[in-house]
Amino acid sequence: MQSQYKRVLLKLSGEALMGKASYGICNETLGFVAGEVQKLVHTGVQIGLVVGAGNIFRGVSGASKGMNRVSADNMGMLATVMNALALENVFSQTGISTRVLSSIPMPLVCESYSRQQAIHHLEKGRVVIFAAGSSNPFFTTDTAAVLRGLEIGAEVICKATRVDGVYDSDPLKNPDAVKFATLTYAEVLSRRLKVMDTTAISLAMDNDIQLMVFNMNIPGNIADAVCGKPVGTIIKG
Repeated sequence: MQSQYKRVLLKLSGEALMGKASYGICNETLGFVAGEVQKLVHTGVQIGLVVGAGNIFRGVSGASKGMNRVSADNMGMLATVMNALALENVFSQTGISTRVLSSIPMPLVCESYSRQQAIHHLEKGRVVIFAAGSSNPFFTTDTAAVLRGLEIGAEVICKATRVDGVYDSDPLKNPDAVKFATLTYAEVLSRRLKVMDTTAISLAMDNDIQLMVFNMNIPGNIADAVCGKPVGTIIKG
């Protein structure tokens, strides 16, 4: 299969790395993700990846329990580095050339983020994992994904989730939920659909970058999505 895009940004939630557990990182799930990313590499597309940290620590959750929001978000951003390093390790074992770039400098652990260095690695055929969010509190990794996608010139943001697209209500709770094949960003905002936070959606809309939402747990879905097969929901201006 051949990708329809030159460069994509893949957004992966931290929760996706838990597998069936309630916390932490599942090695079996890491292996599955590596296999799916390897299929994506074989399509010829350049891949940037942003991973969340909900499997380890979520800043909003910490703040809701009385923690200072800035401190909580900083902890969440550091947790994304742990997930990024776990992905880098399993990718490397699978034969995928990978680099972790952190927006919070920690040179003893990984490279520091710069747009120029990211594009250099992408052009060399390496998967680039962007860690530590945007380095700013109050901004989610969804917003960081859109930001990094725009900075590296990605043509599409691919959000891998636990469901096969965007619905008018939670399909895991409502069996009568209706799936959308396509949406505009304005519709996502007006309907208050929980695809990404409103900052991320507004940033994508203002810069006219396409978003694809699909189920990452179905083998081949990620590669199929970038090759133009009808997978999930497409959101555009």
